[in-house]
Amino acid sequence: MSREIISSRTTIHTSLLFNARRKTFDKDVSIIVDSTTGTIEDVYQRADGNDLAVNRRDIDLRGKVVMAGDLGTEGMRSYDANLRDCVNRGLLPGPRLFVATECLASTGSYEVRHENTLAKLPRISDACDGPVGVRQAVRRRVGDGADIIKFYADYRRKVMRFPPPIQPPRAAIPFLPSDPNPAVVMFNQEEMDEIVREAKLGGLPVACHAGTARGALMAIKAGVDTIEHCNETTDEVFREMRRRGTIFVPTLAVLRNSPDFDNISKRVKRAHDLGVRLAAGGDTGAFPHGEGALEMELMIRAGVPVPDVLEACIIGGWESCGKKKSGFLFGSIEKGYRADIIALETDPRTDEGALRKVNFVMKDARVWKRDGRPVDFVEEQAETRPASGSEEESDWVLI
Repeated sequence: MSREIISSRTTIHTSLLFNARRKTFDKDVSIIVDSTTGTIEDVYQRADGNDLAVNRRDIDLRGKVVMAGDLGTEGMRSYDANLRDCVNRGLLPGPRLFVATECLASTGSYEVRHENTLAKLPRISDACDGPVGVRQAVRRRVGDGADIIKFYADYRRKVMRFPPPIQPPRAAIPFLPSDPNPAVVMFNQEEMDEIVREAKLGGLPVACHAGTARGALMAIKAGVDTIEHCNETTDEVFREMRRRGTIFVPTLAVLRNSPDFDNISKRVKRAHDLGVRLAAGGDTGAFPHGEGALEMELMIRAGVPVPDVLEACIIGGWESCGKKKSGFLFGSIEKGYRADIIALETDPRTDEGALRKVNFVMKDARVWKRDGRPVDFVEEQAETRPASGSEEESDWVLI
């Protein structure tokens, strides 16, 4: 049977919609999306209690919890830009990606280190030094297609003072200091300032890995958009974040095995209580694929209210990617925004496992998951018109 596109506009009917702007759960809202633009065309609230006439081409998500899609990203050299481009071209299915390509780190700081200096291993960062050097590194990242500039304010870069027994001769050093490889600052203040200044000239947001309070304060002073991790943070850091509008991405999922995790979780709740802007990011790659919900679950267990966690994942993600500078409006279900919509089978306010029960996924007004099952990538996103006289000839059904 031949297939024919009937309409580019689809109406999604919901009974419970999370409004990330207001952090409220709204009842009986319908959303009109257009697949030719990939955007939301209209949002309206239906009259409560009325029977609903549902077009067979429409999507009925009543009985589920609907919200805008969330996002997160992590750099992997320039290959993440290639993956992003393939997704954007429609060559393979994938989420909305905003990539950093390679992170910036000072020479000898963030690299694969080993005792055999004759071996040549791939680099894992764009090493740069001095105001001129870091400026050039930012320009290299822009040239490679980065959406975001990421740099390391500090890291455990002194590992070769006391090499671990992981390479031949695999002999452990018997007497070690209490902390043989502490995190130390990588860049001075002038270098951090120059990284942020050059990134802003290119219109890109800046993400910063910071594990220590000192590194975080220097990066915040430089004007970064987000601080990732900061597991040794203090109230001074949080107050400076709040004052400057810096977003805190705690990455609890990657820190969950730390012996100090209880205190780290309490610090996230403390940041929330002090009014620090939160966003969700799990340091993707440090735990198995498919565990994206873990970060949100850990934030909730830390004591951050469910609506605030959802808002941090949705709008917080958009803000972390530069807001309008990202080139897109997403993270909210309103007219003109990208039609990125998901539905959960249960309510996250009452079901701790709700965030793992994704029933429906739409991106750019195209359905990728329906009734808990993936939609085949090779299938056309078009409706087949029923044959004349068939039982399915009518476009409408009263539910």
